[in-house]
Amino acid sequence: MSTGARLQREWTFLSGLIRTLMRVRTIGGRSANLVTDDLEAAVDRWPGNIALSFEGRTLTYGEMDALANRYAHWAENIGLRRGEVVALLMPNRLEYLPIWYGLSKVGVATALINNQLTGDALSHCLNVSGAAHCLVDEETAPAFEAARAKSVHVTHEWTLGEARGDQRDLTQALKSCGGLRPDRARREGLTASDTALYIFTSGTTGLPKAARITHMRAQLYMRGFAGATGAKADDRIYVTLPFYHATGGLCAAGAALLNGGAVVLRKHFSASHFWSDIVAEGCTMFVYIGELCRYLANQTQVPQETQHKLRLAFGNGLRPDVWETLEGRFAVPRVLEFYGSTEGNVSMFNFDGKLGAIGRDPGYLKSFFNVRLAKFDVETEMPVRGPDGLCVEAAVDEPGECLGEIKQDARSAYVGYADKAASEKKVLRDAFRLGDAWFRTGDLLRQDADGYFYFVDRIGDTFRWKGENVSTSEVAEALAQAPGVKEANVYGVKVGELDGRAGMAGLVVAADFDPKSFGAFVAQRLPAYAQPVFLRLLPAIQVTGTFKYRKMDLVADGFDPAVVKDPLYLRGDKGYQKLTRPLLAKVLSGEMRV
Repeated sequence: MSTGARLQREWTFLSGLIRTLMRVRTIGGRSANLVTDDLEAAVDRWPGNIALSFEGRTLTYGEMDALANRYAHWAENIGLRRGEVVALLMPNRLEYLPIWYGLSKVGVATALINNQLTGDALSHCLNVSGAAHCLVDEETAPAFEAARAKSVHVTHEWTLGEARGDQRDLTQALKSCGGLRPDRARREGLTASDTALYIFTSGTTGLPKAARITHMRAQLYMRGFAGATGAKADDRIYVTLPFYHATGGLCAAGAALLNGGAVVLRKHFSASHFWSDIVAEGCTMFVYIGELCRYLANQTQVPQETQHKLRLAFGNGLRPDVWETLEGRFAVPRVLEFYGSTEGNVSMFNFDGKLGAIGRDPGYLKSFFNVRLAKFDVETEMPVRGPDGLCVEAAVDEPGECLGEIKQDARSAYVGYADKAASEKKVLRDAFRLGDAWFRTGDLLRQDADGYFYFVDRIGDTFRWKGENVSTSEVAEALAQAPGVKEANVYGVKVGELDGRAGMAGLVVAADFDPKSFGAFVAQRLPAYAQPVFLRLLPAIQVTGTFKYRKMDLVADGFDPAVVKDPLYLRGDKGYQKLTRPLLAKVLSGEMRV
């Protein structure tokens, strides 16, 4: 890299970092300034600007505030007190953000519950929230009522749809509530360390956990992205992610609303309507997560995909091959990839657009950031400790678990979950010096010589095979580039009494997919130990509401043709062949080596 290019890179990185830090510098746990106050300040500055747009309906900042005020008065009218919780079980809709914003005006917290949950998972979230009141609409009411029998606390169901049976009519109740702002004295004594929201983890490895989002944490999300994206009052940010999740509901919302811009909200993501919608709405940014952009890349080309006014796409989980498609085929001028977790204290941005990187911590700023990578043992799933009992920092380009030092300042504080025991399990003590404490992200990253971080895998997804560590993320990235492969989900499976776990790939393929050609591609691109032993051809890959691949069910299904009805293949000396029951018997007996 030339000196000029290097200087330009540093300027872009530092200007983005400084812009972000300037927006979050006054946030503190003891501050009386709440996320509510940030939103009210935006309302007072841009009352006539469009704040929210949803399916042909809009709210100006002033109208959004008035609607929020009605929810605040409703809460007081039914006797809710500060510190109590209301459960919000709805899909994306115009009222979603005004509901929790309004409740926060009188110190009531909102539990944002995944509207796709049903049964035991939904009952669990309702119980964990501790809410006595749940807000639903006509779409989510049936799931709530089915789960209600197992909920311990929730006794009142309020609906924005037509009220039936013992449902309470929320629309009617709001008509008697004024739109004037409640006096700020109603939240007097609250600080930014008090709870504003509960946001639940995706539950990819078990039941969802409730992350406690304090006002301070919500401010970090909203103000941080307001600075990082460089959004302005004329920006329109397209959001198809669920508002019950932080990336869409706080990061994207904050980028728009704390800068006078508009959130163009959709009920759900549609790959086929994405570009026509972006163009029709005049959007200038969009937010992504997980595999959302891969779905766009797998669509047939349409003229609108380059006729937009986009200047930025921001989010996390973008793989390098899709990143190139985003900037190339889709002509998106700039990508802002970030790294973070709902409950954690580690966050970083890739301000200068280094392909594939999730953030950067250059050597000259190492002491400024709270991030370290610890050498990691895949078999014990714990950081490696040296002779002195302390963790060993990973070398350049060596995968290690990402840890975030827990401190008292807003950026490094760790709040954790509603469950204190679950929170403590994520803390690593006496890591790099006696008495310190670090948040375990559960992610394996690597850092190059220039300070860029790259995602390697989730702990638990990486497995050992043939004495080597196999990163499911890196293998999936390679497989997704094979001819005829649309999507790839890689995981490890136990094979009889063999040590470790063998690689297995769930693939969504095109009609022209050829297992023989695929085998040749895999042999060329991956070392033998990383090549999937088994293949399963899937009609679609199941994802969470935030577009993360589900693996647990696939692992549980295994590779028995008597159980799995999808086409199965086994890697042999001559490439991949159909896996039959007799062939499987040879594998399990040891007659055929894998």
